[in-house]
Amino acid sequence: DLAVYTQILAVPGARDLEVRALDTTPPETAAPALPDVATPATMPAKRAPDENWGAIEILGAHVGPGRRRDLHWTAGQSFAGSAIETPIVVIRGRKPGPTLCLTAAIHGDELNGVEIVRRVLAGVDERELAGTIIGAPIVNLLGFSRGSRYLPDRRDLNRYFPGRAEGSLASRIAHAFFNDVVLHCERLVDFHTGSFKRTNLPQLRANLKNEKVREFVERFGATAVLHKTGGRGTLRYAANAIGIPTVTFELGEPATLQIKHVRFGVRALDTLLDKLGMVERFSLWSEPQPVFYRSRWLRAFRGGILTSNIRVGARVSVGDVLGIVTNPLTSEESTILSPHNGRLLGRALDQFVLPGFATFHIGIETREVAEAAVEPAAVDDEYGDDELAQDELLDDEAGARVLPDDAVEDVLDEEIH
Repeated sequence: DLAVYTQILAVPGARDLEVRALDTTPPETAAPALPDVATPATMPAKRAPDENWGAIEILGAHVGPGRRRDLHWTAGQSFAGSAIETPIVVIRGRKPGPTLCLTAAIHGDELNGVEIVRRVLAGVDERELAGTIIGAPIVNLLGFSRGSRYLPDRRDLNRYFPGRAEGSLASRIAHAFFNDVVLHCERLVDFHTGSFKRTNLPQLRANLKNEKVREFVERFGATAVLHKTGGRGTLRYAANAIGIPTVTFELGEPATLQIKHVRFGVRALDTLLDKLGMVERFSLWSEPQPVFYRSRWLRAFRGGILTSNIRVGARVSVGDVLGIVTNPLTSEESTILSPHNGRLLGRALDQFVLPGFATFHIGIETREVAEAAVEPAAVDDEYGDDELAQDELLDDEAGARVLPDDAVEDVLDEEIH
């Protein structure tokens, strides 16, 4: 099904087709360098916007005002030497305005963002658009086509931005995408889902200490926001480092298409386009936007079958029962209780868990917002919000450890995506 969906997105006109707890406040430390990731000092400078509103030049093509083009970005070569072309949609409005980029499926098993980007692009009339929208529905086509989170070399693409031209496969793909596409952006929304059988409440991950990013997230309507500075090597970190306000948009779970989350994401982007002055919309969100400056993942203390009836987004109080872990042999039960007042931002799906498994992600309510905002939200030991940082070298299908040919990447624990 994933291969068929990839072919659909690559066909011109396919946009018209309808397809159905850990305390997160660590000390500020210097980020370790990654072997395949450029540091902010060596990152390429952001391209200056055109002074006169005319055609935009991207991927070897000129897209004039009032035009829509289905282009392709080359993500490398196959073993046979043929180019691996990934669809990129560029919509240039008739009127001047900002350039907004939408990216999805950097992790190849995350489907909700793919459909959100497709629907948003299909719903925009280039004749009425002010500005430019650049959409990359499937960044990691190699992973997407095989239903895998990772690239064929078992690396996580979202740990290598902005990449290096002569690095590993992941680093080369990250470098090509960053230079060929991202440098054209003025604002960027990167879509993700939970990982490893976890699901997330629709939420924005954003560095609220960055004034431009803070102004950006205020335009998404009633979408929840979790303050995170971002991990080195992620697309969000690399783009923010060169002055492109970027947020991560988390919705739902991997390996499945959830229409309720797709509709939420489309509505949030419709609100964003209206508030950026790019497209006029008539039905927008005016509800308060919940913001969390701290969060905590709760872990299972014993192994067994995790069951829970609590839904993501639910408000929780100290002492509330979130889930039960039952030993399948002895029927012995252990209860997971909430240690905080807050809101459930994410949770593990019902499944077999081992001691230490991250189960529930709580956004912690705090009255001292200004003081809390000084420290970035993060996670303890090996977990980011829904990703196993230390286990990134484990193949998600075979479970075999793979050592990189150059060096083992050293990642920050604070960021999931």
